[in-house]
Amino acid sequence: MPESSRSKTSALQKHFYECLDAQLTSAGEWGLPPVPQYKPRCREVKILKFKSRQVGLTAIFAALYAVGVVLLAPMSFGVYQVRVADALLPLSIIFGMPAATGLSLGCLIANIYGGLGITDIIGGALANFLACSIAYRIGRNGVIRRFLGCLAESITITVIVGGYLSVIFEVPVEIGLLGVFIGSIVAINVLGFALLEILYRSPVGKDRGQAENAT
Repeated sequence: MPESSRSKTSALQKHFYECLDAQLTSAGEWGLPPVPQYKPRCREVKILKFKSRQVGLTAIFAALYAVGVVLLAPMSFGVYQVRVADALLPLSIIFGMPAATGLSLGCLIANIYGGLGITDIIGGALANFLACSIAYRIGRNGVIRRFLGCLAESITITVIVGGYLSVIFEVPVEIGLLGVFIGSIVAINVLGFALLEILYRSPVGKDRGQAENAT
């Protein structure tokens, strides 16, 4: 083979291998998927911690409420009652849904112990949840709004619980409403509001307020 033909063949082979090498190093040309970039999972970790904290708060509020009602059982049930555990209800203004859920579950457990039947079990839990939810909406800004939130809780508890207790104990509706209202004012608007203001001015309350503003 002539020397010129050999040199041309070598040049063509070199060019072919260079093109092949370029094709192999280019993943896109061969339809290969791009290498995914690493993304930190800090957000997922924060969400997981936040949910765990919510579950923990719910369990704590449920336990505190149930124990408080059972320990003071003689004055926690009946037409005329002062349910001291209701002093925890205003804390839903600070802690939101975990408090509302926990206090509802705690009421359900405590009312099972009370033995007044399914109406008291379901009705009491529903009353607590509605009262806490309303107070959370009303009382998030300012001391006056917090007091009004507590008052809304007392009214909600009075209407629901006082209404069905008058049926259970077969007394006039106004007697049932009056008995629950007096106890609710003492537990929620006196004891509960004082507890709320103390906690609201503590580092716990300030941290919760900053977290809400951040979200």
